[in-house]
Amino acid sequence: MQVLVTGGAGYIGSHTLVCLLDQGYEVVVYDNLINASAEALSRVEKLTGKTIDFVQGDVRDTDSLDDLFATRSIDMVIHFAALKAVGESAQCPLEYYQNNVHGSLCLLEAMAKAGVNNFVYSSSATVYGEANPSPYVETMNLGSPSSPYGAGKVMVERILLDKARANPNFRAVSLRYFNPIGAHPSGDIGEDPTGIPNNLLPFITQVAVGKRDKLRVFGGEYPTSDGTCVRDYLHVMDLAEGHVAAIDWLATQPSFRGVEAFNLGTGNGISVLEIIASFEAATTVKIAYQTVEPRAGDLPAFWANAEKASNVLNWQAKRSLAEMMEDAWRWQSKNPNGYS
Repeated sequence: MQVLVTGGAGYIGSHTLVCLLDQGYEVVVYDNLINASAEALSRVEKLTGKTIDFVQGDVRDTDSLDDLFATRSIDMVIHFAALKAVGESAQCPLEYYQNNVHGSLCLLEAMAKAGVNNFVYSSSATVYGEANPSPYVETMNLGSPSSPYGAGKVMVERILLDKARANPNFRAVSLRYFNPIGAHPSGDIGEDPTGIPNNLLPFITQVAVGKRDKLRVFGGEYPTSDGTCVRDYLHVMDLAEGHVAAIDWLATQPSFRGVEAFNLGTGNGISVLEIIASFEAATTVKIAYQTVEPRAGDLPAFWANAEKASNVLNWQAKRSLAEMMEDAWRWQSKNPNGYS
């Protein structure tokens, strides 16, 4: 089976490639390399001993997409390609809607022309918005997220539902994941943000390796146990395995039609200060930090109910918080400058 992975050279995409290749899937990667590196693909090939068919291109380039589908026998699509920073999306909303919503439309149109009807979407817990209480459950209504990033994810999920109503052959899985951290246990691939990290753990590891002076903790007076934001952190390899579980489920459910959403998380909320303490305990490296003003678009706390993924996809997050810290540090200490 041939799987097209858009954004496959990125953080989550590259780890998912390892799992797909290890399970015998043939992959085609389509990535514009704006927030990724071709070196990640080379390292995935070394880790797996498999060859990756890589096409450099943007999901908004309809001619390139049409050519891609015309020259390959794509069976399924995993769609990662998107901009992904909540705070940045509040500053650059049009760019986020252009990349994340319009890009998804272009991809779905190219799939329709080629008669490809199997789709796994990289969604987000942000689709639940501000009104829904934690833990988030898939039966909750889509919310009104406070960030353009989250709003774009809601838009695409609604597009998938409308497409499924219009096309009785369309089959989609929307994976609503929470906060992936960590790296492949080899330390050869990991999270390599461009510029100042928008996510917590890569900022911590860059402070630990001496690349940055101190961590900025956004807000210290949230209504949580220690005043800092609480999130559901899961190991990126658990998340990657969730995508393979979704592909396997689609492949073994030939009668399924429509869209199914699944939360991918641990079900446990962990605060920013708890993450710092866990990293220090796992690595013995002290992290200097400073509390600054809250970041636009951030909610105080949310975490997953992941029972549906366990019951239907036979997927659960297995790796511990200590493993997340150790693997992230192994990646950063082996690669202080990332892939460059």
